[in-house]
Amino acid sequence: MADDLQATYLIAGSDGPKVERAVARLRSRFDADAVELHDAAAMTGDDAVAACNAMGLFASGGRLVLIDGVERWKASDVEAIAAYTASPAPGTVLALVGSELKKDAPLAKVVAKTGDLLLFDTPKRDLSGWVGEQFALLGAQADRDACRTLVSLVGDDVQALASEVAKLAAWAAGAPIRSEDVERLTAARAETPPFALTDAWGRRDVGALLEAAEGLMERGDDPIRLVAQLANHVARVRACRALDAEGVSPREAAGRLKMHPFAAEKAFGHARNYGDEELRAATVRLAETDVALKGGSRLAGELELELALIEITQPAETPAAART
Repeated sequence: MADDLQATYLIAGSDGPKVERAVARLRSRFDADAVELHDAAAMTGDDAVAACNAMGLFASGGRLVLIDGVERWKASDVEAIAAYTASPAPGTVLALVGSELKKDAPLAKVVAKTGDLLLFDTPKRDLSGWVGEQFALLGAQADRDACRTLVSLVGDDVQALASEVAKLAAWAAGAPIRSEDVERLTAARAETPPFALTDAWGRRDVGALLEAAEGLMERGDDPIRLVAQLANHVARVRACRALDAEGVSPREAAGRLKMHPFAAEKAFGHARNYGDEELRAATVRLAETDVALKGGSRLAGELELELALIEITQPAETPAAART
């Protein structure tokens, strides 16, 4: 066993891909035949201690006893490990691997006294930043919008995100990855995909629009970004409405506006649900909301956004309706 290795490791956290990489690095320090793999579901703490104390065929070169799923262990299992860490078996490394375990967990406290804690948690408020790190690790180029779009489509399952990152990186082969590429190549599996916001506005469904905005904010999107997303879409819809009036087809418009044909088809459909004056008013209202969200209002950002979404989506009240 290398002199720089600890006798005991706890490798855990919600960041599954980082946990896997840390385990892989540790395993690479040992011959394949000197690694024992166990599952905590079928092994108690006492069993783990017995495995470490057993004389292995490769004891002279060092052994690694790796136990996965230790978040399942109970107090008695932790007590067994605590007793073992006071006098670990020479030449043996015990690696305990789990999912979400915090520094103050009993097992973490035990290992911290004499061993090493490797805890990796995904950020709760900047998952798109984490996605950017995964792209960078694969040598891929993805801008912030592309990373945010991937999170919006896939959700907060880091294993699923890591899988999609790998697919996109392989597809791009070194070329920059844009938000449009992510939308086109990634199947939506999150509860609220990014286009749910623009689709609900386009079909004038206020309830679905507010629900989509709430879902996106719960996953980390801020109101300013949602306003910008919707404002960009309204601008595209206005351009498509003008081209539609000229007799230009959605496919031709896609070429002129540098849009994906599918996105152009949607924009043409949305344009037919709104009048020119409504689209101009929506543009102005979203610009005002952007200013309000950046310090121009004392209202909470979520409330400012909600009021704006309702105003730009509901049909304008006719004089007749107003009198009744």
